[in-house]
Amino acid sequence: MIKINCKLILILPFILIGFIANSQNTSEYPKVAAYFSVSHPIVTLSSNLPAYNFDHSYTVGFPIGINIIKSAKLAYSIEIVPTLNSSKGVTKTSNLSIQPGLIFRYPNGFNFLTRMAFETGGRYGTNLVFNKVLYKTKMNSYWVSVPIPTRFGNNAPASVGIGLQFGVTF
Repeated sequence: MIKINCKLILILPFILIGFIANSQNTSEYPKVAAYFSVSHPIVTLSSNLPAYNFDHSYTVGFPIGINIIKSAKLAYSIEIVPTLNSSKGVTKTSNLSIQPGLIFRYPNGFNFLTRMAFETGGRYGTNLVFNKVLYKTKMNSYWVSVPIPTRFGNNAPASVGIGLQFGVTF
């Protein structure tokens, strides 16, 4: 089993921002953007029937990430998602997911993201994400996403889910 240093994982995005920001030239691309968001799973489907968030517990994720924007049409992104779970009056950190991937950028603030996902809970898979920028200022972009996670491994049935994610890019 691979041992992951969580402190290093949490500060790595900020180290990358510093290095990349210092190496940028005056052209429009590449650009670096960081973001914070809140992710709410809605339903997860597997051979164990649908599992809805709020039925017996509540799960919420707090994705943070860095986007390295290569052009008007393509970017690379890495996202780290700590997840909290509350069940029967007990709240705990339940998982940490590392999700690198590509962003395919389209006009009018639409994006399609393809991510790999590696979870400390032993699962792995993909995240397909549909994203739309709702409001943009000079400094920030406010957006909504619909992630579709697919997971395998750790002696659990394969699953696919859908959720809602709200965030701000700065």
